[in-house]
Amino acid sequence: MAISYHRKLLREFLEHRKVQRFIISLIVINAVTIGFETNHKLMAQSGAVFNTFDFAILVIFIIEIVLKIYAYGLRFFTNAWNVFDFLIVAIAAMPAAGVFSVFRTLRILRTLRLLKNVPKLRIIIESLIKAVPSIGWIILLLAIIFYIFAVVGTNIYGDAFPQWFGTMGESVFTLFQIMTLESWSSGIARPVLEEMPYAWIFFVPFILIATYTTLNIFIAIVVNTMNELHMAEIKEEEDRLKAEEKAKHENLLDQLATLQNKLDSIEQKLDTKV
Repeated sequence: MAISYHRKLLREFLEHRKVQRFIISLIVINAVTIGFETNHKLMAQSGAVFNTFDFAILVIFIIEIVLKIYAYGLRFFTNAWNVFDFLIVAIAAMPAAGVFSVFRTLRILRTLRLLKNVPKLRIIIESLIKAVPSIGWIILLLAIIFYIFAVVGTNIYGDAFPQWFGTMGESVFTLFQIMTLESWSSGIARPVLEEMPYAWIFFVPFILIATYTTLNIFIAIVVNTMNELHMAEIKEEEDRLKAEEKAKHENLLDQLATLQNKLDSIEQKLDTKV
């Protein structure tokens, strides 16, 4: 019973707003210092200081994870964000010498802990994950559009412009460049239009469908999912507050009932004496 009570206190401490802000501050500071380490001149002057500071932050992160595992027990690993946190810290804790020297570079992955510790960022990631099924259908629709226009483009423009439409693969890559609107006009469309004036019938519909319509639907799905998660979070918070108010109300009623029983008992004793 005492262990459970201690774990509860530890959980409250670890999830306290000030502790979370402290961890977030360390993550940001660590990310900045790792960026400074790319400056060879600065490292030559103060490399030992940066390494010591980096090691101290890593120790704090490891202590935090160990305390969380103790506080939550095996339930710690049932939460995907906790597992994500654990893996990031585990990678950062691996030796950074010899064949493992690549892990020293991967220390920057600690910055990803912001995704878990900052609620707004966490909502965005959760929205993207939840929107994956719908996004999959958008990708399928986009693939069909690409396939149709790639076949048409290869057949119509393949002989005249083999560098852009010579094969299906080149046509798909060209269409991808057009979809991103990267030099599509001066680099691709206008040279084609100089030889084939009606080529705009090919380019304009593709841009309208692929770039504006499809990608806007993609954005709409993500935004809608974010809104649903936000509303669910608000409802969860409201339910939690209502539960707390109900518990307080019931506790108050119990106290009043106990007090009333005591008063009745005192009255009975007084009546008996009289």
